[in-house]
Amino acid sequence: MSLVAVGACYVDTILTTPHYPGEDDKLRASNISRRRGGNCPNSLEVLKQLTEQSPSAAGVSLDLVAVLPSKSSIASQQIRSALEPQVRLDHCIYREEFNEPASSYIIKSESSGSRTIVNYNELPEMTVGEFTQLANALGSKAGWYHFEGRIPDVTLACIRYLRERHPSVRISVEVEKPGRPGLQELAAEADAAFYSKSWAQGNGYASADECLRKQSLLTRNASLLFCTWGRDGAMALETSTGNLLHSPAYSAPGFQVVDPIGAGDTFIAAMLYALIWQGDKWDVSRKLEFSNRVAGMKVGQEGFSDLARALQA
Repeated sequence: MSLVAVGACYVDTILTTPHYPGEDDKLRASNISRRRGGNCPNSLEVLKQLTEQSPSAAGVSLDLVAVLPSKSSIASQQIRSALEPQVRLDHCIYREEFNEPASSYIIKSESSGSRTIVNYNELPEMTVGEFTQLANALGSKAGWYHFEGRIPDVTLACIRYLRERHPSVRISVEVEKPGRPGLQELAAEADAAFYSKSWAQGNGYASADECLRKQSLLTRNASLLFCTWGRDGAMALETSTGNLLHSPAYSAPGFQVVDPIGAGDTFIAAMLYALIWQGDKWDVSRKLEFSNRVAGMKVGQEGFSDLARALQA
């Protein structure tokens, strides 16, 4: 069985600054780092750690579907070296006429703990035709597809193709960007939907509770809905029963916010692990608590390394 994550893959440049610069200011950064980014690749990086520690994950593959520059480009080589062999890139779409990857430039403020992101991407997006070809190539080996909520019209067509041609697969969708139209329609087609705080607030919801209850009326296919709310933790809704669950944000003695970049991607990875590899062995409450723990551990450290230690707890 394969979990297939479909989304953009970025190369991130992260500048840590004492505070956000004002317009036309000059500000010295205290640190610079570069790493592979992108929502789905981040989630897969966490998933590969968790599945390596799980006997039940034997024989399961993790596949990334993303548009990348030329195979021979330095960026594509770096991305492959960061993810392979645990994450397969066989089904990525390479644009041979391009050498520059999709890129993010991130300013992380030490005073507030928040970050501001500027993206640049000249790579032509995946087409529906390209997706259907790779979906047919994966066939019955793919048991779960997770979609980043981007290019919603194309993503919606891809999901509907899977429903028609590969009806046994499970589908989850990330609903993150508040200004992006079409995400509501993606959630309505999914088996599980992950809502961000920013999307919920941008659509007029004052709490995770309100977001999930009202979204449950619009997502008839979904069995589970999730909404993360920063320091207020996360909530899950079982649509069949209306059971609403809350888990507080992870906290430990001496806990400090160090690196919030990718916390939402980490939560999704941990929940996908719990849903697919723990199944009925864990109830939804335990799955939610575990996902919050892994996401909180990520916020308390730089990068995504060594998060599988959450399984020991």
